[in-house]
Amino acid sequence: MHHHAAGLIASADALILGRVTFELMESAWREPSPEMPEWTLPFARTIDAAKKYVVSSTLERVDWNAELVRGDLRQAVLTLKEEPGDGLYVGGVTLPAALAGWGLIDEYVLVVHPHVAGRGPRLLDGVQLDLELVDQVDLPDGVVARTYRPRA
Repeated sequence: MHHHAAGLIASADALILGRVTFELMESAWREPSPEMPEWTLPFARTIDAAKKYVVSSTLERVDWNAELVRGDLRQAVLTLKEEPGDGLYVGGVTLPAALAGWGLIDEYVLVVHPHVAGRGPRLLDGVQLDLELVDQVDLPDGVVARTYRPRA
């Protein structure tokens, strides 16, 4: 799964993350080290090197190849999407729901794990989407990554 996720991140020009997801990823993946399991290193190197935009009204500053996004989130993302390149990769729970509600997500990669946690925030809570399956990758241990695009 980490190999697949590294490929997704590497195919984008930048990541756009909310504060909570950014801090979680930074604490786990900043500065890959030899102490990390070998199978995690490609993902660690990819996310460490990736350009990141962090949506936060509480952080004063960020580093780790990141810049803060403040103010009108919808307009900021529209501006980023207008830049040439391969696009943005968004992660988290709250931020993707906001962007989906505004119709700003062009493709969804939903990764299903064969483990149920039974609690926590719900992905895309309150958002209604009509999606078309465009790709599926079966990963080891029963994990499935399905790619969808909004129907026109």
